[in-house]
Amino acid sequence: MPAVVSSRIPPVLDPLRSQPDAAAHELPALLTRLAAVPDPRKPRGVRHGLVYVLALTACAVLTGATSILAISEWLPMRDRRSRTASAPVAAR
Repeated sequence: MPAVVSSRIPPVLDPLRSQPDAAAHELPALLTRLAAVPDPRKPRGVRHGLVYVLALTACAVLTGATSILAISEWLPMRDRRSRTASAPVAAR
C-alpha cells in the first residue's frame, strides 16, 4: 500500500504535468497574475508583499519542494546562493 501523501502540493500539481513548458514571453505575465491575487492577510505584521511570497513559493515548488517545510528550507538556501552569485568577482 502506498504511503499517504501529507502534502497537498503534489496532487494539486498533477493536472499541470501534461501542460507544455512556459515560453519566455509568458513568464512576466506570471508575476502580473500573482500581483492580482488578493492578499487575505491583515496588514499588521506583514513583512513581504504577497506577490513575492507567491513567486518564491512557485520557484521552490518548481525546484522540487513538496511541502511547506521544504519551501521554508529552500528560501534560506536560495538567499545564500543569490548573494554568492551576485557578489562581485573580487569579493569572492
